[in-house]
Amino acid sequence: MNKNIYFLGIGGIGMSALARYFHKKGCAVAGYDKTPSPLTKKLEEEGILIHYEDKPELIPHEVELVILTPAIPSDSRELNYLKEKEVKIIKRAEVLGEISRHCKSVAVAGSHGKTTVTSLISHILHHAQKPMSAFIGGIAKNINSNVIIGDENDEVVVMEADEFDRSFLQLTPYISIVTSIDADHLDIYGDEDSVVEAFNQFVDKTAKDGVVICNHKLPIVTDRKKLTYGFEDADVMARNVRVEDGMTKFEVVTTEGLELGEYEMQLFGEHNIMNAMAAIIACLQLNIDLKVVREGLTLFQGVARRFDIRVRNERVCYIDDYAHHPEEIKATLKAVRSIFPEKKLTLVFQPHLFSRTHDFMDEFAESLSLADQLLLMEIYPAREKPMPGVTSSVLLEKVRCDEKRICQKDELLDVIKDIQPELLVTMGAGDIDRFVPQIETLLK
Repeated sequence: MNKNIYFLGIGGIGMSALARYFHKKGCAVAGYDKTPSPLTKKLEEEGILIHYEDKPELIPHEVELVILTPAIPSDSRELNYLKEKEVKIIKRAEVLGEISRHCKSVAVAGSHGKTTVTSLISHILHHAQKPMSAFIGGIAKNINSNVIIGDENDEVVVMEADEFDRSFLQLTPYISIVTSIDADHLDIYGDEDSVVEAFNQFVDKTAKDGVVICNHKLPIVTDRKKLTYGFEDADVMARNVRVEDGMTKFEVVTTEGLELGEYEMQLFGEHNIMNAMAAIIACLQLNIDLKVVREGLTLFQGVARRFDIRVRNERVCYIDDYAHHPEEIKATLKAVRSIFPEKKLTLVFQPHLFSRTHDFMDEFAESLSLADQLLLMEIYPAREKPMPGVTSSVLLEKVRCDEKRICQKDELLDVIKDIQPELLVTMGAGDIDRFVPQIETLLK
C-alpha cells in the first residue's frame, strides 16, 4: 500500500471517507479543497493536513499516490503539477474497487436513495457483528461518520456506487443494487437512454455467482440472479403500510407467498420503504438472521440531511433534506405532507448546478409547487460556470405557489424569523447545510 496519499478535493463526502480510511490504516494523508467546511475541520482535528489554496508548493514532497475527485477542474494548478511530476493519479471509484476486491462487496447505485440504502445495509451488518468496512455518501447518524473501518478479516465491503462520469463501472460487486434511474448528469450522458445503458453496464459487472437487486419498475436486464422489490408485481413486496406511534410499519412478503414478517423503522415516506426493502434483501442474501435484520432496521436513526428532523415541538417542525432532483423533492414533500397534512409547508430550496436546473426547469417548477410557501435561493454552481437564461428568477416564474420569493443567503435567517413557519423544510445539495445549525437555534 502507498504510504503517502494526497487527496485532490478531500472535503467531498466520498473523498473524506477514503481519507479517514487510509489515515486509520497508518498512511500519511494530506489534501486540498477549495473551501473549508465542517467536514474538513473534522478531518483536520483527526490529524489530516489540509490546505485551501491551489498552490503546488503546498503539496507534501513525498506524495506517492493522488486520489482525485471529478469536481477538480482540468486547469487546476496542483493537478497539472502532479501530472508533470508523473505521480500516480487515480479516481475514487478505482480505489474503492481495489479495497473491495478481496471480499464480497455490496455496491449501491441509483439516481436517488443510494446513501440511505448504503448506510442502512452497513448499519444492519454492523449490528449483526459481521466483519466489514463501509463507505457512505453521507453521515450515518448511528455512527456519526461516513465510514466504517474494518480490518484484513473483512467479509464484506459496502459502498455507494456513483453514476457521475460512469465511475461506478470500476466496481465488480458480489451484490449490485439499483434503487432508481432518472435522467440526471445529462451534461455527461447526453440523454436518458445513455443513463439506462450505463446502469445496465454496472450490473453486468456483478460477479457471476452474485445477485442484482433492483426496484421492480427499472429497465434492468441481466443474466445474473435478479431480485426485484416494490409494492406490487415484484419478487419481494411491502404491504399493510402504516404510521403508528411515530414509526413506519410494514409487512414483507415474497411473490411465492413466503412471509418475512413485520418491520418498523424511524424513517418515513414510500421512498424509504423501498430503500428499506433493498437493504433487507441484501442482508438476507448475506445470510444475516431475519430477527437481526428486523432489529437493525428499527434501531437505524437515518442519515444526516436525509429527511432529518432537526426541531419538533408544539410550535414548529423543521426538517432538513439533501434533495436536489425534482423526483427527490416530490418524494420528500409527499412524505412530509403524509405526516403533517394540516400544517402550512414552507420550503427553502437552493438549486444545485446550472446544467441540472436547465435540464429539469419545468420538473423543478412542478415539484416546488407542492409547497405552500417557497423561499428560492440562488443556484449553487459547484463546478459550473453560469448559463445564459438559467437563473432562480426564471425558475420562480414557473412555480405555481401562492407565496413565493427569491431569498438571498444574507437575509435567509431574518426572513425565516419574520415568517415564523409552523412546518419548515430546507433542501439542496449546495452550501445550504451551513445554515442548518443557525436555523435550528432560531426555531428552538
